[in-house]
Amino acid sequence: MLDLGTNIAAPFAAMMLGDLGADVIKIERPPGGDDTRALPPFWQHDATVFLAVNRNKRSVLLDLRSPDGRTALWKLIESADVVLESFPPGLADKLGLRFGDLRARNPRVVLCSVSAFGDGPLGARMPGYDALVQAVSGLMSFTGQPETPPTRLAPSVLDLTTGMWGLIGIMAALTRRAAGGGGEHVRPALLDSAFMLMCHQLLGFQATGNLPEKLGSGAPSAAPYRVFAAADGDFMLATASDAQFTRLCTVLDLPAMAQDSRFATMAARLAHREQLDSRLAARFIQRPVSAWLEALGEAGLSVGRVNDIRDALSLPVVAERGLFVAPDSLAWPGGLPLLRLPIDPDGVGVRRPPPKLGEHTVEVLREAGMDEATIARLYPTQQPV
Repeated sequence: MLDLGTNIAAPFAAMMLGDLGADVIKIERPPGGDDTRALPPFWQHDATVFLAVNRNKRSVLLDLRSPDGRTALWKLIESADVVLESFPPGLADKLGLRFGDLRARNPRVVLCSVSAFGDGPLGARMPGYDALVQAVSGLMSFTGQPETPPTRLAPSVLDLTTGMWGLIGIMAALTRRAAGGGGEHVRPALLDSAFMLMCHQLLGFQATGNLPEKLGSGAPSAAPYRVFAAADGDFMLATASDAQFTRLCTVLDLPAMAQDSRFATMAARLAHREQLDSRLAARFIQRPVSAWLEALGEAGLSVGRVNDIRDALSLPVVAERGLFVAPDSLAWPGGLPLLRLPIDPDGVGVRRPPPKLGEHTVEVLREAGMDEATIARLYPTQQPV
């Protein structure tokens, strides 16, 4: 398969296909390749954003504006099962790389086109990034504390989930093709991913007309369900039933609170959220996090310390789950441990480190049957960049 994408969403979909066994050829443009290669922070000379979503690929450096570059690309497209792209609006038309163009050369090809807003007027005039789509979709409007401006979710949730939808769409298209179908055009958009992530908030709004509110770490349908401050740090408490709330009151030695009409039912607790949280906060601040984790955990309640990444990576469960593949197993001296896919419990899909820019250009073009004179013009040094 060919990965013509850049940034995160399309390359992430391609990387997952690589983990699942596909031979992924990443097409990169000169001089710098994928945009994420230049984004800090860096590990030695490599951008960590690039390293995170580009393993199990072979990098080919092609200038698609040149006749030789386009000839080489079409040679690769003609034998590809899947092509992934995330071109800015209008670029596929300029390059002659629309689905109809690809299908004329390769009727069985599955094209996955990742966009921010799809093919309509907005998508046609505005390139989009994760944070922009978080804003436009409404996702930012109820994220954060009530008194703060709209807040971006820090992880690239729309890029990554759109990559997942792209992968699902590609695999479904390949399954239909194997059953006798032809090529298909899969078109995931970041906007679609945003609305799917908000599915129950959207239905709640449609049902009631009420906009979701900013609740910080709280939940709209359960209380107490938020981060509380203890004497020496913060912890998350999640209760989702009246029975759990009763057990909480027993642990806190506040039996009367479980019978208080303001707190006796979930609906009542939501209506009196601030009063409830205030009473609990006054109790929780009196003891350290470890004491609350022990007492509440023994009562069968869901409770956990609010960790930073350093603390989280030191948890025994991380080693127990075998979440990282060591660079030594990839013949990648000096490299970083790579996070396996959640569906690859043994990490066997992580076979190849992220490529250097243009590292496999000559190798791939020779495999495609390109003549040596064309290869020499495309890549005169015949050395990885």
